[in-house]
Order: sequence, then C-alpha cells, then structure tokens
Amino acid sequence: MIWLVGNKGMLGTELTHLFEVNKMHYVGTDREVSILDLEAMRTFTKDKDISWIVNCAAYTAVDKAEDEVELCRALNAQGPENLGTLAREIGARVLHISTDYVFSGTPFLEKGTPRPYREDDQTGPTGVYGKTKQEGERLLMAAALNSIIIRTAWLYGKHGNNFVYTMLRLMKEREAIGVVADQRGSPTWAYDLASAILHLINLPKEKLSPGIYHYTNEGETTWYDFAREIYRLGREQGLLERDCVVNPLTTDQYSTKARRPAYSVLSKEKIKALGVTVPHWQDSLARFMYQLAKA
Repeated sequence: MIWLVGNKGMLGTELTHLFEVNKMHYVGTDREVSILDLEAMRTFTKDKDISWIVNCAAYTAVDKAEDEVELCRALNAQGPENLGTLAREIGARVLHISTDYVFSGTPFLEKGTPRPYREDDQTGPTGVYGKTKQEGERLLMAAALNSIIIRTAWLYGKHGNNFVYTMLRLMKEREAIGVVADQRGSPTWAYDLASAILHLINLPKEKLSPGIYHYTNEGETTWYDFAREIYRLGREQGLLERDCVVNPLTTDQYSTKARRPAYSVLSKEKIKALGVTVPHWQDSLARFMYQLAKA
C-alpha cells in the first residue's frame, strides 16, 4: 500500500488521480494526520501494510517563510525526519519532494557556459525556505537511508495557485504586465512530475537506488518568456479575449522578501536513465492550456 501524504495539494491531487486511474492500492491524508506528530502517524499506520510513503506535504510560502521560520522548519525538516523514522520502523520507503531552492542560484560553469545543477552538486540555499528544505533532505536520509528525494522547480498545474493561473488572471485584468526576465529555470507540469513518481514507485526495488533525483520538464526559459508563451497560448486557445503587453523586468525591479534563484535549471540525466519520460516544457504547457480551454 502507498500512503500519500499531502493529497489535497497541487501535486498530491494529481497523484491521487493517477493512483486511482492505475488502480493503485493507496490511502491519502492531508492535515488530519500531522507529520509533526510521530505517535499519531504510528497509530494511523499500525493496521496498514505500507510499502511507500510519498510525501507531498511542505511549507511552500517562500516569502512568508522569512517571518515564520519555526513553522517552516517544522513542516520542511522535522516532518520529513518523522516520516523517515516511521518508514524505518515499518519497513517502508519514503519518496519526498524537494526543490531547486536548495541551490544558491549561481550556476556552475563548463567552458564558460552555465550547466544544469546535478544531484551531487554543492548546495547553498539563501533563504529560510531553501535552508529548511535542505535540512529536510539531510534529516530524512539520516533517518531512512533507502529514501528517494526528487527535487523539482517552477511547478504549475490544475489544482491550486500557481504562475500560470496568476498570469492568466492578470492578463485578463490589465493592458500590460511586467515579469522578471533575468531568472532562468524549467517550468514543470504537476501531471508530468506525478507520472514520473508513479514510474519510480512501480520499478523493481533493486532498480531504484536510494538518493536524490531531479525532475523538471525539459528545456529552460525565463519567467518573462514563460509568461509570453502563456499569453500566446491563452490567445490561441480563447482563454484570453484581449491584448496584453508583457514587459520584461529585472529582479531588482520586482523586489521580494526572499531572494529567488537567478538560475534553477536541473539536470535530469539520472532520472532519465531509469526510463522516466521528460517532455519539453513548451509541449506540456500547450497540453495544459488546451485542457483549460476544453474545461
């Protein structure tokens, strides 16, 4: 049986749908079983034969985290450690979702050109959110050595607030918007990430080595060009009925409490070697926008 923790969020809802379509034996929980309460978790699992714990629960409000340090650390570090402790006790494996924010945002260079972050590259988070996610990775692996960690970035999807929905709303309301053009990363459709997770947990145990893996959609872009593509597809699909000018901004022009990584591109070679499909971000965005239009 799979225990899906955080089943009501963007990724958790996608996984719930995939588990049901594929007739997976699973149970999902949200806040009714707190990952901060180890005894409650033990009580919940004592009559269940759980082989996988998939953790989609996290504190993800990057700016608020700068003021809510303890709560952020509890959910992003203590929670994964508790899940690792429980998994070790009941003989299960944890698959935990982490983030590009564990890196500094300063890329490593090869022949003077930025290269995607690899799983074993040195981390260097700059804000509370990234630091607590990094700590969660370390504490989980210390508690349960056979765990799987998937770092992802720039996630969007059907369920919950995300960049695509925000851009569509602003483009409907305004004649012009400004979007940061000096931060690079890879937009990632939650459905694709959920599909990758399903692939991994269905692999034979001996083929899935413990450790860290990266998954985002293929390719890279800026938030500005991501927004321009959302606008183009929105007009094409009839989701936007009027013109809106998308203007480029610098990070300095769009101040936030927590610093965003200037570079967030992740290498996917390790996970692709396991047979995981990685669609290009533009193809996945087009599919997502088509589904929105049909809905």
